[in-house]
Amino acid sequence: MTAYTTTPPALVVVAHGSRDPRALATVRQLLDGVRALRPALAVHLGHIELNAPLLPDTLAGLDAHGTGAAVLVPLLLSRGHHVKRDIPEMAAGARPHTRVAAPLGPHPLLVDALHARLTEAGWRAPADAAARRASGVVLAAAGSRDPEARADTRRTARLLAERLGVPVVPAYASAAAPTVPDALRALAARGRSRLAVASCFTAPGRFATESAAAAPGIAAAPLGTHPAMARLVLHRYDQALRSGPPVTAPAALLTA
Repeated sequence: MTAYTTTPPALVVVAHGSRDPRALATVRQLLDGVRALRPALAVHLGHIELNAPLLPDTLAGLDAHGTGAAVLVPLLLSRGHHVKRDIPEMAAGARPHTRVAAPLGPHPLLVDALHARLTEAGWRAPADAAARRASGVVLAAAGSRDPEARADTRRTARLLAERLGVPVVPAYASAAAPTVPDALRALAARGRSRLAVASCFTAPGRFATESAAAAPGIAAAPLGTHPAMARLVLHRYDQALRSGPPVTAPAALLTA
């Protein structure tokens, strides 16, 4: 936890937004978890689209109340256009003392949550070498045309594979290949008959639902309210405070 001599900058969690009402409820519950871990920190929510409050409105509200600096933590699991362009531009245009943190993934805490959700869904470590040869996992993510976003998802898949001891194939619900059904078929063609889908989504929604429906057996729940996610949000907040001056334009973000 970072020590402060003055009031710490506000934490603004930036969610994408969804038409699924379960998504907003999940994000609000995650914010409650963040507040429980650090009660003295002001925690706010802003959305990129689809849900209120929108991020510019949240930042304007902070300004209206005379709040000082803020750190924006994207509730997104890889780099992409929203993380690299939209959020920094909103931050630079809205207030002069704002930092933008890295997305939540890839990171070991994200893998902790992925592993826990798989376990809750019924995944068990292979008992022997034959079971390992028969096992495989598809890591279902939203997808992006940005190659760095896909690189982040591949890295998360590698970290999860190291944790599970079985192959983990990244797959996407949109904008990139392979799709979740294609990845499952490819693993089955390699003789992997014990398959599961890990949900690399922060909250319920169309992509998470469609990905889970493709699973032949185990399908993990989205990650949002797992305790590791609240710890990861605070890690990215602290990391952004150490990383340098507030943003004035879109810039490269930390990923470690």
